[in-house]
Amino acid sequence: MTRPFRRRVLYIPGYDPIPPRRYRELYKREGAEQARVSGYGLEFGPRRDRKGFGWGVSGAFDGDRAEAEIEVLVWADIVQGSMGQGILATYGQLFRTAWAYIGSGALFRLMRLRRGPVIAALYPVVVLLAQLAVALLVGAGLGWLVGRLTGLAWLALPVTLAVAWAGLQLWRRLDGKIFAYYLMHDYAFTAQGGGAYPPALEARLAQFADRIAEVLAGDWDEVLVVGHSSGAYLGVSVLSDLIRSGRVPAGARLSYLSLGHVVPMAAFLPRANRLRADLRYLSAREELDWVDVTAPGDACCFGLCDPVAVSGVEPPDRRQPLVLSAAFTQTLSPEKRRSLRGRWFRLHFQYLCAFDRPGDYDYFAITAGPLPLGARFAGRDHSPGRIARPVNRFTTT
Repeated sequence: MTRPFRRRVLYIPGYDPIPPRRYRELYKREGAEQARVSGYGLEFGPRRDRKGFGWGVSGAFDGDRAEAEIEVLVWADIVQGSMGQGILATYGQLFRTAWAYIGSGALFRLMRLRRGPVIAALYPVVVLLAQLAVALLVGAGLGWLVGRLTGLAWLALPVTLAVAWAGLQLWRRLDGKIFAYYLMHDYAFTAQGGGAYPPALEARLAQFADRIAEVLAGDWDEVLVVGHSSGAYLGVSVLSDLIRSGRVPAGARLSYLSLGHVVPMAAFLPRANRLRADLRYLSAREELDWVDVTAPGDACCFGLCDPVAVSGVEPPDRRQPLVLSAAFTQTLSPEKRRSLRGRWFRLHFQYLCAFDRPGDYDYFAITAGPLPLGARFAGRDHSPGRIARPVNRFTTT
């Protein structure tokens, strides 16, 4: 019996405070469904390597076998720390973040790419300001009423402030359904420092690079790094650092799959020099294969926007990424699309989920199947509709 194809997958999440076990649960549930739809076999189990958090999966695809060990590169603790903001601090973030994008002109250039993610970025600003207005209006109304009924006009102001504060606290408790605070923290984290990575994140990226280098020293047919959402641009920086340091062994098959990227939200900020340099560098390297998958139907990403070209840093010897569409209108049935209507976050995670009308993109065949990423998409051209015009004002690296 021939040796199965052996892959190591290292997954970099986006700005997400959930524990890594949730990604394991999602992978197993959606992988089982995709295997049922597509007619291949998947079996889930533990990893041999117990360092970090992850799981194992073996696949059977038309007589070919593969084994994969998947590990989550965790930065949820940094996310949780950045979300530990009170109500007043969050409103402070709102004004600082709005100024970072509006004052630099980045917001208007982002709108020239895709309006969906810009609307998603404006959503927490509008909702939080509306919550503040409602709380103040209700507080002012009750304050006036108390002052009128008691004849003590001086009571109006303290009652107004007390009721408004109680209203804001109520809105805060309801954010598990509204997500205004969560999104505000997300965009504020990206915008802090004008797009420069904060020290804690830089340190974690260095740890990620060390971990990938350690894995590359093993006996794997492919080491596949996957970055989703904000994790997509973090993956660019991690892999750039790894290659610059000369830690990719000769003959190693290194691949990078970026999913649902939001690169312009960071790269269009004035001090994102590090990210722009990494985008330019990685796009010309021969040490890896890079495929970028988005979908115009995902309002939380910059669908089909070439992350290197639109950032204005495309080098003359550019090799990658290959920009592909997950084509939700074709790969999801009308019934499935109806069930996801209005569920922005769930649709943004569709890249990690099962498709009931699968096409070229299949997350589970890519991560658990017998073909390396470069071979799977060899000879492919960019998807029609790719946006490659450079609209970024800031291109220094």
